[in-house]
Amino acid sequence: MRAVLQRVSSASVTVGERVIGAIGSGLLVLIGIDAGDGPDDRDYMVTKIRDVRIFPDGADKMNRSVADTGGEVLVVSQFTLCGDVRKGKRPSFDQAAPPAEAKLLYEDTVRVLRETGLRVETGEFQAMMQVALVNDGPVTILLDSRRRF
Repeated sequence: MRAVLQRVSSASVTVGERVIGAIGSGLLVLIGIDAGDGPDDRDYMVTKIRDVRIFPDGADKMNRSVADTGGEVLVVSQFTLCGDVRKGKRPSFDQAAPPAEAKLLYEDTVRVLRETGLRVETGEFQAMMQVALVNDGPVTILLDSRRRF
């Protein structure tokens, strides 16, 4: 499982003419599900998203998490994070989980994130979405559940 975490002042996702998810201060999380990802990958991502300390404390040091700040999370499915461009000029998505499998793990990840007490908004799985954000910092972190050890 791969994710891009962006610390934001605000973020929203629109499908067609309708805003389907919006947050204030917190994290925009773009998440891609690889073939073979499972509950261990989900748990790793949920813990990192909740606990990564990338928000400033009183001394302006990155010592606080989204949970510490009462921030919100907008989770957007992004299968293109699983793209491989090492060969050729067009990405290969062979590493991405099949849509039905990816949707289940994506929805489960959102459910578990909500169970931590965070306010979580989402995009729409497999939809053409427009994502708007105001990156705060900017601060952007890459996570990969297969590169944790």
